[in-house]
Amino acid sequence: MKLDPTSLRLFVKVAELGTISGAADASFMATSAVSKRLSELEGYFNTPLLKRNNRGIELTPAGSALLNLSRGVLHNLEDLDLQMRDYASGHRGLVRVFANMSAITQYLPHEMRAFFEQHPDIGVQLEEKVSPIITREVMNNNADIGVCAQLIHGYELMEFPYHVDDLVLVVPQQHPLALRESVQFRECLDYPHVGLHTASAINLEIMRAASMANKTLRIRIQVTSYDALCLMVQAGLGVGVLPRGAIRQYVDGLNVKVLSIQDAWARRKLRIYVKDMERLSMAARVLVEHLIQSASAASAPPES
Repeated sequence: MKLDPTSLRLFVKVAELGTISGAADASFMATSAVSKRLSELEGYFNTPLLKRNNRGIELTPAGSALLNLSRGVLHNLEDLDLQMRDYASGHRGLVRVFANMSAITQYLPHEMRAFFEQHPDIGVQLEEKVSPIITREVMNNNADIGVCAQLIHGYELMEFPYHVDDLVLVVPQQHPLALRESVQFRECLDYPHVGLHTASAINLEIMRAASMANKTLRIRIQVTSYDALCLMVQAGLGVGVLPRGAIRQYVDGLNVKVLSIQDAWARRKLRIYVKDMERLSMAARVLVEHLIQSASAASAPPES
Protein backbone atom coordinates (compact mmCIF):
# COMPACT_ATOMS: atom_id res chain seq x y z
CA MET A 1 0.00 0.00 0.00
CA LYS A 2 1.03 3.59 -0.69
CA LEU A 3 -0.11 6.35 1.62
CA ASP A 4 -2.74 8.42 -0.17
CA PRO A 5 -5.06 11.36 0.65
CA THR A 6 -8.21 9.26 0.24
CA SER A 7 -7.20 6.87 3.04
CA LEU A 8 -6.31 9.78 5.30
CA ARG A 9 -9.66 11.48 4.59
CA LEU A 10 -11.51 8.27 5.43
CA PHE A 11 -9.52 7.87 8.66
CA VAL A 12 -10.36 11.46 9.70
CA LYS A 13 -14.04 10.89 8.84
CA VAL A 14 -14.14 7.71 10.94
CA ALA A 15 -12.47 9.49 13.86
CA GLU A 16 -14.88 12.43 13.67
CA LEU A 17 -18.08 10.37 13.29
CA GLY A 18 -17.03 7.61 15.70
CA THR A 19 -18.20 4.70 13.50
CA ILE A 20 -16.93 3.04 10.36
CA SER A 21 -20.43 2.62 8.98
CA GLY A 22 -21.18 6.32 9.49
CA ALA A 23 -17.98 7.29 7.63
CA ALA A 24 -18.84 4.84 4.84
CA ASP A 25 -22.32 6.34 4.40
CA ALA A 26 -20.93 9.91 4.42
CA SER A 27 -18.32 8.94 1.81
CA PHE A 28 -20.74 6.90 -0.37
CA MET A 29 -18.62 3.77 0.08
CA ALA A 30 -19.23 0.26 1.32
CA THR A 31 -18.44 -0.32 4.98
CA SER A 32 -16.13 -3.20 4.03
CA ALA A 33 -14.14 -0.93 1.69
CA VAL A 34 -13.62 1.66 4.43
CA SER A 35 -12.66 -1.03 6.93
CA LYS A 36 -10.14 -2.42 4.45
CA ARG A 37 -8.58 1.06 4.00
CA LEU A 38 -8.21 1.41 7.77
CA SER A 39 -6.60 -2.01 8.10
CA GLU A 40 -4.16 -1.07 5.31
CA LEU A 41 -3.27 2.14 7.15
CA GLU A 42 -2.52 0.19 10.32
CA GLY A 43 -0.41 -2.22 8.29
CA TYR A 44 1.41 0.65 6.61
CA PHE A 45 2.31 2.28 9.94
CA ASN A 46 2.71 -1.13 11.65
CA THR A 47 0.70 0.03 14.67
CA PRO A 48 -2.95 -0.10 15.80
CA LEU A 49 -4.83 3.14 15.11
CA LEU A 50 -8.34 2.21 16.29
CA LYS A 51 -9.93 0.18 19.08
CA ARG A 52 -13.21 -1.31 17.87
CA ASN A 53 -16.01 -1.87 20.41
CA ASN A 54 -19.79 -2.17 20.55
CA ARG A 55 -20.23 1.62 20.62
CA GLY A 56 -18.01 2.23 17.58
CA ILE A 57 -14.33 3.06 17.54
CA GLU A 58 -11.84 4.67 19.89
CA LEU A 59 -8.50 6.12 18.80
CA THR A 60 -5.27 4.68 20.12
CA PRO A 61 -2.47 7.15 21.04
CA ALA A 62 -1.00 6.51 17.57
CA GLY A 63 -4.46 7.11 16.05
CA SER A 64 -4.79 10.45 17.89
CA ALA A 65 -1.38 11.53 16.60
CA LEU A 66 -2.31 10.48 13.04
CA LEU A 67 -5.59 12.38 13.27
CA ASN A 68 -3.83 15.65 14.05
CA LEU A 69 -1.16 15.09 11.43
CA SER A 70 -3.70 14.05 8.79
CA ARG A 71 -5.75 17.18 9.29
CA GLY A 72 -2.63 19.29 8.69
CA VAL A 73 -1.63 17.30 5.61
CA LEU A 74 -5.14 17.43 4.11
CA HIS A 75 -5.38 21.16 4.79
CA ASN A 76 -2.06 21.71 2.98
CA LEU A 77 -3.22 19.59 0.05
CA GLU A 78 -6.43 21.60 -0.22
CA ASP A 79 -4.42 24.82 -0.10
CA LEU A 80 -2.07 23.46 -2.79
CA ASP A 81 -5.04 22.55 -4.95
CA LEU A 82 -6.61 25.98 -4.55
CA GLN A 83 -3.37 27.79 -5.34
CA MET A 84 -2.67 25.72 -8.44
CA ARG A 85 -6.23 26.30 -9.61
CA ASP A 86 -5.57 30.02 -9.10
CA TYR A 87 -2.65 29.77 -11.50
CA ALA A 88 -4.80 27.97 -14.06
CA SER A 89 -7.60 30.54 -13.74
CA GLY A 90 -5.28 33.57 -13.88
CA HIS A 91 -5.81 34.65 -10.28
CA ARG A 92 -2.15 33.97 -9.45
CA GLY A 93 1.11 33.98 -11.42
CA LEU A 94 4.16 35.96 -12.54
CA VAL A 95 4.16 37.87 -15.85
CA ARG A 96 7.32 39.16 -17.55
CA VAL A 97 6.75 42.47 -19.36
CA PHE A 98 9.26 44.45 -21.43
CA ALA A 99 8.12 47.98 -22.28
CA ASN A 100 9.64 51.09 -23.80
CA MET A 101 10.20 54.29 -21.87
CA SER A 102 7.16 55.97 -23.38
CA ALA A 103 4.73 53.28 -22.17
CA ILE A 104 6.33 53.14 -18.72
CA THR A 105 6.26 56.89 -18.14
CA GLN A 106 2.83 57.62 -19.61
CA TYR A 107 0.44 54.71 -19.38
CA LEU A 108 1.58 51.69 -17.39
CA PRO A 109 1.67 53.24 -13.89
CA HIS A 110 -2.07 54.02 -13.86
CA GLU A 111 -3.07 50.88 -15.75
CA MET A 112 -0.97 48.56 -13.57
CA ARG A 113 -2.44 50.09 -10.41
CA ALA A 114 -5.94 49.27 -11.68
CA PHE A 115 -4.77 45.78 -12.64
CA PHE A 116 -3.34 45.01 -9.19
CA GLU A 117 -6.52 46.23 -7.53
CA GLN A 118 -8.37 43.47 -9.40
CA HIS A 119 -5.60 40.84 -9.33
CA PRO A 120 -3.52 41.33 -6.16
CA ASP A 121 -1.91 37.87 -6.32
CA ILE A 122 -0.43 38.26 -9.82
CA GLY A 123 3.15 39.53 -9.89
CA VAL A 124 4.59 41.51 -12.79
CA GLN A 125 8.29 41.73 -13.62
CA LEU A 126 8.58 44.95 -15.66
CA GLU A 127 11.77 45.94 -17.48
CA GLU A 128 12.48 48.96 -19.66
CA LYS A 129 13.93 48.18 -23.10
CA VAL A 130 14.10 49.95 -26.47
CA SER A 131 11.45 48.87 -28.98
CA PRO A 132 13.59 46.75 -31.37
CA ILE A 133 14.94 44.72 -28.44
CA ILE A 134 11.45 44.23 -27.00
CA THR A 135 10.09 42.46 -30.08
CA ARG A 136 13.20 40.27 -30.26
CA GLU A 137 12.93 39.26 -26.60
CA VAL A 138 9.23 38.42 -26.93
CA MET A 139 10.09 36.24 -29.93
CA ASN A 140 12.82 34.51 -27.89
CA ASN A 141 10.42 33.88 -24.97
CA ASN A 142 12.44 36.10 -22.63
CA ALA A 143 9.33 38.23 -22.12
CA ASP A 144 5.67 37.21 -22.07
CA ILE A 145 4.42 40.62 -23.20
CA GLY A 146 6.07 43.48 -25.06
CA VAL A 147 4.74 47.04 -25.11
CA CYS A 148 6.47 49.37 -27.55
CA ALA A 149 6.25 51.45 -30.71
CA GLN A 150 4.90 49.74 -33.80
CA LEU A 151 7.80 48.88 -36.06
CA ILE A 152 8.87 46.49 -38.78
CA HIS A 153 10.47 43.63 -36.85
CA GLY A 154 10.36 40.53 -39.09
CA TYR A 155 9.11 38.20 -36.34
CA GLU A 156 5.93 36.11 -36.22
CA LEU A 157 4.27 37.93 -33.33
CA MET A 158 0.68 38.70 -32.43
CA GLU A 159 0.02 42.43 -32.27
CA PHE A 160 -2.71 44.35 -30.43
CA PRO A 161 -3.49 48.09 -30.45
CA TYR A 162 -2.38 50.16 -27.48
CA HIS A 163 -2.09 53.96 -27.14
CA VAL A 164 -1.02 56.62 -29.66
CA ASP A 165 1.97 58.83 -28.86
CA ASP A 166 1.92 62.47 -29.90
CA LEU A 167 5.58 63.27 -30.60
CA VAL A 168 6.60 66.89 -30.07
CA LEU A 169 9.69 69.06 -30.46
CA VAL A 170 11.32 70.56 -27.35
CA VAL A 171 13.44 73.69 -27.89
CA PRO A 172 15.16 76.22 -25.59
CA GLN A 173 13.07 79.30 -24.82
CA GLN A 174 15.56 81.53 -26.68
CA HIS A 175 15.65 79.30 -29.75
CA PRO A 176 14.58 80.77 -33.15
CA LEU A 177 11.74 78.21 -33.32
CA ALA A 178 10.44 79.06 -29.85
CA LEU A 179 8.06 81.69 -31.26
CA ARG A 180 6.21 78.96 -33.18
CA GLU A 181 3.44 76.66 -31.91
CA SER A 182 4.11 73.93 -34.47
CA VAL A 183 6.67 73.00 -37.11
CA GLN A 184 7.27 70.65 -39.99
CA PHE A 185 10.04 68.33 -38.89
CA ARG A 186 12.28 69.31 -41.79
CA GLU A 187 12.39 72.86 -40.34
CA CYS A 188 14.26 71.71 -37.22
CA LEU A 189 16.89 69.78 -39.18
CA ASP A 190 18.90 72.97 -39.60
CA TYR A 191 19.70 72.80 -35.86
CA PRO A 192 21.65 70.30 -33.75
CA HIS A 193 19.63 67.66 -31.89
CA VAL A 194 19.76 66.04 -28.50
CA GLY A 195 19.04 62.39 -29.27
CA LEU A 196 17.87 59.35 -27.34
CA HIS A 197 19.48 55.91 -27.30
CA THR A 198 20.75 54.93 -30.77
CA ALA A 199 18.40 51.94 -31.00
CA SER A 200 15.33 53.72 -29.62
CA ALA A 201 12.26 53.80 -31.86
CA ILE A 202 12.08 57.61 -31.69
CA ASN A 203 15.70 57.94 -32.76
CA LEU A 204 15.12 55.56 -35.66
CA GLU A 205 11.96 57.46 -36.65
CA ILE A 206 13.60 60.88 -36.79
CA MET A 207 16.56 59.48 -38.72
CA ARG A 208 14.11 58.06 -41.25
CA ALA A 209 12.28 61.39 -41.43
CA ALA A 210 15.52 63.27 -42.00
CA SER A 211 16.43 60.88 -44.80
CA MET A 212 13.02 61.38 -46.43
CA ALA A 213 13.62 65.16 -46.26
CA ASN A 214 17.05 64.70 -47.90
CA LYS A 215 18.68 66.35 -44.92
CA THR A 216 21.26 65.30 -42.36
CA LEU A 217 20.23 64.75 -38.74
CA ARG A 218 22.95 66.35 -36.62
CA ILE A 219 22.92 64.70 -33.20
CA ARG A 220 25.21 66.64 -30.88
CA ILE A 221 24.69 64.48 -27.80
CA GLN A 222 22.69 61.37 -26.91
CA VAL A 223 21.03 60.52 -23.59
CA THR A 224 19.03 57.59 -22.25
CA SER A 225 16.13 59.31 -20.46
CA TYR A 226 13.48 61.94 -21.15
CA ASP A 227 14.44 64.12 -18.20
CA ALA A 228 18.10 64.16 -19.28
CA LEU A 229 17.06 65.17 -22.80
CA CYS A 230 14.97 68.08 -21.49
CA LEU A 231 17.84 69.30 -19.33
CA MET A 232 20.24 69.17 -22.29
CA VAL A 233 17.76 71.13 -24.41
CA GLN A 234 17.41 73.73 -21.65
CA ALA A 235 21.20 74.04 -21.61
CA GLY A 236 21.09 75.01 -25.28
CA LEU A 237 22.75 71.88 -26.64
CA GLY A 238 20.06 71.28 -29.25
CA VAL A 239 16.41 70.46 -29.84
CA GLY A 240 14.80 67.12 -29.08
CA VAL A 241 11.82 64.93 -30.01
CA LEU A 242 9.79 63.29 -27.25
CA PRO A 243 6.24 62.05 -26.53
CA ARG A 244 4.08 64.91 -25.30
CA GLY A 245 2.48 62.97 -22.47
CA ALA A 246 5.80 61.62 -21.22
CA ILE A 247 7.48 64.99 -20.73
CA ARG A 248 4.83 66.97 -18.85
CA GLN A 249 6.50 66.06 -15.57
CA TYR A 250 9.91 67.12 -16.91
CA VAL A 251 9.24 70.42 -18.71
CA ASP A 252 7.37 72.12 -15.85
CA GLY A 253 9.78 74.63 -14.38
CA LEU A 254 12.29 74.27 -17.22
CA ASN A 255 13.16 77.06 -19.60
CA VAL A 256 11.99 75.19 -22.72
CA LYS A 257 9.17 75.40 -25.27
CA VAL A 258 7.14 72.47 -26.59
CA LEU A 259 6.07 72.58 -30.27
CA SER A 260 3.71 70.28 -32.15
CA ILE A 261 5.19 68.36 -35.09
CA GLN A 262 2.88 68.52 -38.09
CA ASP A 263 4.19 65.41 -39.87
CA ALA A 264 1.89 62.37 -39.88
CA TRP A 265 4.57 60.06 -38.43
CA ALA A 266 4.59 62.15 -35.25
CA ARG A 267 1.35 60.37 -34.29
CA ARG A 268 3.18 57.23 -33.26
CA LYS A 269 1.29 53.99 -32.61
CA LEU A 270 2.19 51.88 -29.60
CA ARG A 271 1.45 48.17 -29.73
CA ILE A 272 1.22 45.15 -27.44
CA TYR A 273 3.20 42.15 -28.72
CA VAL A 274 2.97 38.49 -27.68
CA LYS A 275 4.36 35.40 -29.36
CA ASP A 276 1.25 33.24 -29.05
CA MET A 277 -1.79 34.23 -27.02
CA GLU A 278 -2.90 30.60 -26.64
CA ARG A 279 0.42 29.57 -25.09
CA LEU A 280 0.56 32.40 -22.58
CA SER A 281 -0.15 31.67 -18.95
CA MET A 282 -3.66 32.64 -17.89
CA ALA A 283 -2.19 35.45 -15.75
CA ALA A 284 -0.41 36.90 -18.79
CA ARG A 285 -3.57 36.65 -20.90
CA VAL A 286 -5.52 38.48 -18.21
CA LEU A 287 -2.93 41.28 -18.23
CA VAL A 288 -2.95 41.57 -22.04
CA GLU A 289 -6.73 41.85 -22.04
CA HIS A 290 -6.58 44.48 -19.29
CA LEU A 291 -4.07 46.62 -21.19
CA ILE A 292 -6.08 46.39 -24.42
CA GLN A 293 -9.29 47.36 -22.66
CA SER A 294 -7.61 50.22 -20.79
CA ALA A 295 -6.18 51.68 -24.00
CA SER A 296 -9.50 51.28 -25.81
CA ALA A 297 -11.37 53.05 -23.00
CA ALA A 298 -8.84 55.91 -23.00
CA SER A 299 -9.21 56.46 -26.74
CA ALA A 300 -13.01 56.28 -26.80
CA PRO A 301 -14.78 59.64 -27.36
CA PRO A 302 -16.50 61.04 -24.26
CA GLU A 303 -20.23 60.43 -24.00
CA SER A 304 -22.33 63.47 -24.84
